[in-house]
Amino acid sequence: MGKTGYYTHRDCWKHEMGPGHPECPERLDAIEDRLLVTGVGDALERYDAPEAALTDIELAHGRLHIASIRGLTDWLREEVEAGGPTHTQVDPDTSINVHTWKAALRSAGAALAATDAVMAGELENAFCATRPPGHHACRDKAMGFCFFNNVAIAAKYALDRYHLKRVAVIDFDVHHGNGTEDILAGDERALMVSFFQHPFFPYNGDQNPAANMLNVPVAAYTKSMDIREMIETTWIPRLEAFQPEMIFISAGFDAHREDDMGQLGLVEQDYTWITLRIKDIARRFSQGRIVSCLEGGYVPSALARSVEAHLRVLADL
Repeated sequence: MGKTGYYTHRDCWKHEMGPGHPECPERLDAIEDRLLVTGVGDALERYDAPEAALTDIELAHGRLHIASIRGLTDWLREEVEAGGPTHTQVDPDTSINVHTWKAALRSAGAALAATDAVMAGELENAFCATRPPGHHACRDKAMGFCFFNNVAIAAKYALDRYHLKRVAVIDFDVHHGNGTEDILAGDERALMVSFFQHPFFPYNGDQNPAANMLNVPVAAYTKSMDIREMIETTWIPRLEAFQPEMIFISAGFDAHREDDMGQLGLVEQDYTWITLRIKDIARRFSQGRIVSCLEGGYVPSALARSVEAHLRVLADL
């Protein structure tokens, strides 16, 4: 039985976007507490996430974008020291503080380190409990709480550094992973499959996607059994035909029925089922290799229970 890695870092707690913001450090606290109370954490191999090298981030992002995030953080540090503002906005719902740069490097670094460990056979799979999340970050733009696209960076890294021929990205966040699509669209070595509530932020993903994108919009209040049926009839045949050598998951848990960020009705059992289906594909085609990265999920208790369900499957518990 393979081992499951768990990557995080205290720097990921220090990034915050102001009082009352849903993408908050307490999300990670809730996950840690749940893993402790249930004993699931005892079954995982824990690792501190390293900082990603900028050359690896450049696999998915332009240098000007990377420099702008670093520059904003440096400017803000000077402002804070002079008694100025503690945050600056990048878009209407996304801001940075002085710790954002380091947290974003750790978040991307977790996905890269997990990829290395899984490719080396040290781990069968891994989960990255980091923030900021990544799947809205486009090649040249931060948005939707995201700065660097952790999953897209890791997918590109697996293709370029390990010379894999085919990797799949599976995104079950309630929001469309527009950044991942922006970065991977047209790269025939990558297949992205997802579902997302539509119409809903970021208000795209339903128009003429590239041939390597299978992104399925679903209406608000779609029942979980309908989503399961959609996965069986669309995702699974496409993944089987593609035969990925490694799978990356954008693991957003905001499609949970208790999460008021969206209006879908998934529960923990659905995340168990989805993870089992992904794991079956991984065992058949990918030598079990999965790297899963936390995206959304904004009600701490529902998030924590859902992550627990996801990890129980990954770790064969």
